Amino acid sequence: MAKNQKTKNAPKEAIKGDSKLATAYPAEIIERLERQQGKQAVYMVRCKVLDGRDAGKIMRRLVYGPTRPGDIIMLTQTEIEAAGGRGGRR
Repeated sequence: MAKNQKTKNAPKEAIKGDSKLATAYPAEIIERLERQQGKQAVYMVRCKVLDGRDAGKIMRRLVYGPTRPGDIIMLTQTEIEAAGGRGGRR
């Protein structure tokens, strides 16, 4: 086999800077609305997008883990908003 001939199973080089957080936008939590049911700590929060195309937009999002007003979270999508509260018991 020649020295400059490539093999089919040669590993491809990783692309630098190719991650989801490279396109994430910061948002500040304004208030924590409600806790979702279940074992995990999932909260619905209102947050204000600080950067990007939708800067200044206030939206509802679901957030995993402990949060409080003033925290900064990184959003990968700013177009889709979380559904409102479900109401009472069923």
